[in-house]
Amino acid sequence: MTTGFEMLRDTVRAHLPETLPPRLGVAVSGGSDSTALMHLMADIARREGIALFVATVDHGLRDEAADEAKAVATQAQELALPHETLRWQGWDGLGNLQDQARRARYRLLTQWAEALGLGSIVLGHTADDQAETVLMRLARSSGVSGLSGMVHVRSQGNVSLLRPMLSVTRAELRNNLTDIGVKWIEDPSNRDIRFDRIKARKALEQLDPLGITAQTLTDVAENLERAREALAQYAQDSARQIIRVDGGDLTVDRKGFVGLPEEIRRRIIIAAVTWIAGRDYPPRQSTIDRAQQALSAGQTLPIGGCLLVPDREKTWICRELKPVGELVTGVAEAWDDRWIVTGPVRPNVEVRALGESGISQLSDWRDLGKPRKVLLSSPAVWSGETLLAAPLAGLPGEWHVKLSDKRPEFFASILSH
Repeated sequence: MTTGFEMLRDTVRAHLPETLPPRLGVAVSGGSDSTALMHLMADIARREGIALFVATVDHGLRDEAADEAKAVATQAQELALPHETLRWQGWDGLGNLQDQARRARYRLLTQWAEALGLGSIVLGHTADDQAETVLMRLARSSGVSGLSGMVHVRSQGNVSLLRPMLSVTRAELRNNLTDIGVKWIEDPSNRDIRFDRIKARKALEQLDPLGITAQTLTDVAENLERAREALAQYAQDSARQIIRVDGGDLTVDRKGFVGLPEEIRRRIIIAAVTWIAGRDYPPRQSTIDRAQQALSAGQTLPIGGCLLVPDREKTWICRELKPVGELVTGVAEAWDDRWIVTGPVRPNVEVRALGESGISQLSDWRDLGKPRKVLLSSPAVWSGETLLAAPLAGLPGEWHVKLSDKRPEFFASILSH
């Protein structure tokens, strides 16, 4: 191996967990960045006795994509690595194509990793990707968290997404691939200026004379990441003082909330909504601003699939009924992707929201001390229109309910937003 390869390998290894899991995944599209990553990770895996698995996502949007996935499979085979192509067939032609494709990619990769028992997937994002991300978020007037760019480690369900090349430029990787005689695939969409990321890439070329390069923007993102971590810690400490977790709901002491700095109030609301509704991304800034005002003033307000419900000196943050009103699952299945109801599995027994119909069948729900609106969105066990159990509303029956193990503890989740 060349000295350049070894230097890059050591840089990548330094940005991975100190102890790697025995089984690890790597996502490879066939482009220069991920191809270089596959070769670097293959060497790391051999040195450390790690079983490495390769996956390529074929979005089905270009005729060449299938052949490109085969090319990756061939390179993986040459490195003695198992490879699998994951195909996306979910786009209906509506909405933001790049955003939907990105979400599908992460979903497919996570499902692949879970099926193989892989706790982590290594991704090939580079300093160039980080710089483009910062520019795009700058255009959206993002704050500290947005301008801190992509994080080195992010959880996607039970799988960790690792980005160990955020300090490495695309030019370095391509030069190294050329040195070791490895070819990569050029995706024509990387030249399509209809996409914001490509516009940002072109803008970087114009900013270079000012010293605004991929590396300098990556350095800025790292500086802001340290600031983001400090703010997240402050938000977590503050939340512990003013918030109580009540099952899957939260109660906020309004006086304590009002006394916090605006940025910390904003972070607490984002963490609460994300934790309860299971959102991948926070609501818009204008929505968060309205939620701050409503919570401070003791007003009811829906936000991001959740509901603010004032109750004397506190405000409940709970699941809104509308998003789960028609949701039906069986017993022992994940309801609303966060509740697990256990108990007898019988024909015609299903899990649905308590709703107005259910609460009308309860005589003593007021004894719980929870507002009516908070209980309406809780999981209940039904047989037709007959309520059999509402474990969170005072009618356990033969069934029990708990939060899914896939959901992190609320206060711990604040550090990831």
